[in-house]
Amino acid sequence: MEFDLEYNSERPHLIIPEYGRHVQKLIDNCVAIEDAEERNKMARAIVDVMGNLQPHLRDVPDFKHKLWDQLFIMSDFKLEAESPYPKPEREELSAKPERLAYPKYDSKYRFYGNNIQTMIDVALTWEEGEEREALYFAIANHMKKCYLNWNKDTVDDHIIYNHLLDLSKGKIDLEGKNESLSEVKELMKKRKPSGKVKILKKKQ
Repeated sequence: MEFDLEYNSERPHLIIPEYGRHVQKLIDNCVAIEDAEERNKMARAIVDVMGNLQPHLRDVPDFKHKLWDQLFIMSDFKLEAESPYPKPEREELSAKPERLAYPKYDSKYRFYGNNIQTMIDVALTWEEGEEREALYFAIANHMKKCYLNWNKDTVDDHIIYNHLLDLSKGKIDLEGKNESLSEVKELMKKRKPSGKVKILKKKQ
């Protein structure tokens, strides 16, 4: 008795292996259907099957759109079917994405983190007044905390003021203000969970 065995290495390549070979064969058969109405009917049925095989995709935005795109991709863009969404183009999917600019951070004050400069730039756009002044000191306190996390010792407020003056290119000068930054013990104090759970009752 002889058996005609079929090995995966001899079978056609699966474009999206997650759906399995049976779905791929259904799509190949759909492409070969000459009657347009029957072909569209089978294409919609295949999309429903694909959705049942990938239930986790139901939480993805444009779930159906994604399935139709995958249907055309698995048909090697040969399927002619009426889709409720624009048919994807091979050239569009194979195009290389644009190279992302590598972030440059040449500041000598790396221990403050990359976002401190953004915070300073935003603060400088605020209108003059108490709120902007309070924001300046909030940034300075944050810088002091970052410095302490890096240095693990202590730091004089004047050092923070000088660093802030440098980072703001001379626009934020807190040296002459009659206000001190938060104490070290306050900045480094860790919050401890109270262990109490508050229950909010609706008013009747």
